[in-house]
Amino acid sequence: QVQLVESGGGLVQAGGSLRLSCAASGLTFSVYSMGWFRRAPGKEREFVASISRSGSDTYYADSVKGRFTISRDNTKNTVYLQMNSLKPEDTAVFYCAATPSNRVTKTVGYTYWGQGTQVTVSS
Repeated sequence: QVQLVESGGGLVQAGGSLRLSCAASGLTFSVYSMGWFRRAPGKEREFVASISRSGSDTYYADSVKGRFTISRDNTKNTVYLQMNSLKPEDTAVFYCAATPSNRVTKTVGYTYWGQGTQVTVSS
């Protein structure tokens, strides 16, 4: 079956960096665009970033543009989210997801989801 497994979350001070990874199995990774979402306490899940099948096209939420970078390695079936200049408001559970379409920002557009990894940014 399809599995998306996130890793790399943790506790970091404001201004610090983290790199999240999402390892995919059970699907043909290269035919799916990938996205990262997050859910902060008391809030709905929101779009963070997406990347096309080849990695040539990326798209970001305004709140993370210039600080976060999404990338992928199709030889390793893995998508990454490099997060720099982290802020306390970035505290959330981060999820990766797979979609057959490109530049999808709504959760309903994604077919497969990981279980999430917690990111906590202290002030």
